[in-house]
Amino acid sequence: MQFQSFTSDYLERLKQGDPIVGDHFSTYFRELIYLKCRWRVSSTELLEDIQQETLLRVLGAVQRGTVQHPERFGAFVNSVCNNVALELIRKAHIHQPPDGEAPELADLTQDLEAPLINEQQRREVAAVLAELSEKDRGLLRAVFLEEKSSAEVCHQFKVDGGYLRVLMHRAKQRFKKVYVGRAGGPA
Repeated sequence: MQFQSFTSDYLERLKQGDPIVGDHFSTYFRELIYLKCRWRVSSTELLEDIQQETLLRVLGAVQRGTVQHPERFGAFVNSVCNNVALELIRKAHIHQPPDGEAPELADLTQDLEAPLINEQQRREVAAVLAELSEKDRGLLRAVFLEEKSSAEVCHQFKVDGGYLRVLMHRAKQRFKKVYVGRAGGPA
């Protein structure tokens, strides 16, 4: 699954009823809601209800113009999904007839979003690395991603240990500058 960035143009087209954007919105977020909630709910009907109610509420918010930060649209949908899931799960448990057995509750201690967040972070790091010079990219990959020893990295880049520390410091500073620049915050 490809993660999507959202713009004010996307939200405006969604608000205007553009069928291409509407189909993308529905398909994209149905899959994310499914991945998020599949372990929390016991029935496919409830999962479908959560998906539909979440999309309906988000579309209502887009129509009313209450989505203020398009770049945070995914997080907005996620928050709405959390609220809808809790509401519908609570409602489903209230209306269950007692049968002598206590229903098995979902394990909310597990962070089900961690794999999605880790995948997004991996993509962000890859994008930042792509903007660095080949030398900086190679150094950072060798040390942090491939976890090579200092001796191996020194041999690979034909430098001594003291200069490797200088190169790594500079590469990390350039990485930080690009990463912070992409996020739009102060360095």
